[in-house]
Amino acid sequence: MRHRMLGDVRVGAVGLGTMPLSIEGRPDEARAFATVHAALDAGVTLLDTADSYHPPGGDPGEGELLVARALAAYGGNTDDVLVATKGGRGRTADGGWTVDGRPEHLRRAAQASARRLGGGAIGLYQLHKPDPAVPYAESLGAIRELLDAGTVRLAGISNVDTGQILLAREILGDRLVSVQNRYSPAVRESEPELRLCAGLGLAFLPWSPLGGISQSSLDGASAQEEDPAFGAFHRVARARGVSPQRVALAWLLSRSGTVLPIPGAGRPQSARDSAGAADLELSAEELSALEGSRPVG
Repeated sequence: MRHRMLGDVRVGAVGLGTMPLSIEGRPDEARAFATVHAALDAGVTLLDTADSYHPPGGDPGEGELLVARALAAYGGNTDDVLVATKGGRGRTADGGWTVDGRPEHLRRAAQASARRLGGGAIGLYQLHKPDPAVPYAESLGAIRELLDAGTVRLAGISNVDTGQILLAREILGDRLVSVQNRYSPAVRESEPELRLCAGLGLAFLPWSPLGGISQSSLDGASAQEEDPAFGAFHRVARARGVSPQRVALAWLLSRSGTVLPIPGAGRPQSARDSAGAADLELSAEELSALEGSRPVG
């Protein structure tokens, strides 16, 4: 697999988002482990999780514990694997999501995440979402304290605008290495943030990167084949003999040399298929056709 840089860490150009393995509808542990192991076998070295990835009524950190167990059960070398986690969100009993950016909460949350992931410094700790009830600079100050204390090695932010990226850069300096925003063929509102990250040399981790394509499963379903907004992804995929999901991820990689997609997967074959996008190089003609595919409305 081709590689890209996340701060000073070299990682596979496609990561694995482990949210589908951790929340409601998740597979059993055997299949979850097999999915993580398939990704590692395919060259994935970036695993993304969060302390809030658990079913409603579950315990914070279930997703982190799953990742730690999957890595411990892997038969190969995991020295190069970077585990990224997030803090600052929670779950409600009815399945909703909460936000808590208070510095005292973030300090406790990061320390708990570090214990669940093995006790060492967290490779990449990401502030999950700005809390409208807490000045963003105060939340970022807690992240800086965690960096200074050695609880966290590298820092990232998520669900942010350009102004918040610049503020985080000012407060965290070069230890800010990544931004994780929603970005996909269907959702492109974070184009300004992507371009800013490219200019600053920050890794841009698109979450839900298969939006607009995800209804076309690897089993051959073509629910969106006739959708004029995304038909080009299917035409390119058909010509290349690959899935439209793989084409979508390769398109994302073409957007900037700092893009690191983290597609989720719930089964081994999906993880392997996504990883293959790292080595799918699209032609200028194909990229032009895909660029013309835009959400309707």
